[in-house]
Amino acid sequence: MISIKSTAIAGLPLLEIAPSGQEMNQLPTVVFYHGWTSCKESSLVNGYELAKKGYRALLPDAYLHGERKSEEGVTGKETVFWDVVTKSLEELPELRDHYVEAGLSDPERFGVAGLSMGGITTCAALTQFPWIKSAVVLMGSPDPIAFSEWLLSSTWVEGIAASSDEKAAYTKELAALDPISLAEHPESINKRPVHFWHGTKDELVPYQMTFDFYQHIKGQPYANNVSLTTTVGAGHKVPYLISVEMSDFFSKHL
Repeated sequence: MISIKSTAIAGLPLLEIAPSGQEMNQLPTVVFYHGWTSCKESSLVNGYELAKKGYRALLPDAYLHGERKSEEGVTGKETVFWDVVTKSLEELPELRDHYVEAGLSDPERFGVAGLSMGGITTCAALTQFPWIKSAVVLMGSPDPIAFSEWLLSSTWVEGIAASSDEKAAYTKELAALDPISLAEHPESINKRPVHFWHGTKDELVPYQMTFDFYQHIKGQPYANNVSLTTTVGAGHKVPYLISVEMSDFFSKHL
């Protein structure tokens, strides 16, 4: 049996999923981040698979999403994408500290995962927090600068009447993404187990960026524990068996 609890930590709404009867035990823990315009409930299958393996899964609502959604939402405001990601990076240490200090999470067995925007957040978190012991990135780009340049001409922003000044300002801000770019700082992986999954026909987060990154770091000492699986023909959707693969990876490496 699996326990699902809706709670909030320092104003951050999240779902906490754990094996029934072990809710108050110290457990290995994974924070799982959802995608753009989605919500924590959309990631329940991933939390469920983690809990089946004995993990505590924490599924937060990202800034401006789910219970934190503003009246107008984020549709048509893709230029705030990185505000959402950086807000998650600010909140992650607070979330970890709360569960570790409460004796509910093992500080030596704390991982992060996510899909789409959540996968991008996971890549960024790896550059900032050495206490992340392992991570899984589902259809997320490790290169925020290249992704942002692609984003401006993608279907994500199709039909948005962004002025040339707004686009220019957005482009100028890309340099600020360097510190959280796993592509620019791959050595920050530092031998940690990290697994990537991506479909070759992903129309929202380009597969090629993930593949090129993996090819670039493969064989480097800091990347000895990095792996990639590819689903040929898959689009921007995580199949159920990939969620199982994600939980299996943590079961072996966290």
